[in-house]
Amino acid sequence: MKAKVRKAVIPAAGLGTRFLPVTKTVSKEMIPIIDKPMIHYIVEEAIESGVEDIILITSRHKEDLERYFDYNYELEDRLMKAGKVEMAKGIKKIAESCNIICVYQKEPAGLGHAVGCARPVVGGEPFAVLLGDDLIDAKVPCTRQLIDVHEREELSVVGVMEVPLTETSKYGIVGGKKLDERTLRVETMVEKPAAGDAPSRFAIPGRYVVDSSIFDSIAKTKPGKNGEIQFTDALLDLARNKGLLAYRFDGDRYDTGDRIGYLDATLTFGLRRPELRAGILALLEKHRTGAK
Repeated sequence: MKAKVRKAVIPAAGLGTRFLPVTKTVSKEMIPIIDKPMIHYIVEEAIESGVEDIILITSRHKEDLERYFDYNYELEDRLMKAGKVEMAKGIKKIAESCNIICVYQKEPAGLGHAVGCARPVVGGEPFAVLLGDDLIDAKVPCTRQLIDVHEREELSVVGVMEVPLTETSKYGIVGGKKLDERTLRVETMVEKPAAGDAPSRFAIPGRYVVDSSIFDSIAKTKPGKNGEIQFTDALLDLARNKGLLAYRFDGDRYDTGDRIGYLDATLTFGLRRPELRAGILALLEKHRTGAK
């Protein structure tokens, strides 16, 4: 019987230096897009993909993440007594929808190391990995798309998107044998290659569904630049030994770890809110024309 993907790992131990100075005291993942923190959207994607247990890889001084996903009885009770029932339900929805498990990454030793910290919780099950910097807006959640591929092909899979050659130096790029219009069998992976060295234009923006054997690949991966264990290196080992697919997902990706990407996501999601749309459009017009 095929193992169901019930667990997801969300690495959230980074310092968020691109958003300093606010990240001196606020976790980067807690910076809001309108009125929900970035990580709220990532956790929602996991839940909507059928995940039951979410493992947050966090670090010291990130207690705000843990508090956010816990119950707040006083606030919920006050909202209920004030007749704001839907708001109260919305606040406690995530806590009721999945199990949040926090695991500390005791040293900043790279993404591969962060994922490896989840081994005692994940055990021998396949699992999803979602990076908090990448918000993917899709009718069918990106993670669900990858889970479907994993269950159908019984192989680990990374989500990819096509980028211009001029942008390959920003991403991990995969190359391999094309199986269909959306799927590659991965043969090589290069971290942030120059345009002339890129094996393709297919970039990995931070969604994966992997077999638990990835932990063995992580364990034998030697530290690279800055002494960090690169997840890309572990994935390449997995590709060479057990096989790995790359799937071009359907959806729009926003790099919310970048300030312009963050503003793009904020505007996009804000314009969808009926109560905000007219006001946002008026503000954009005001700034376009320079009106006071």
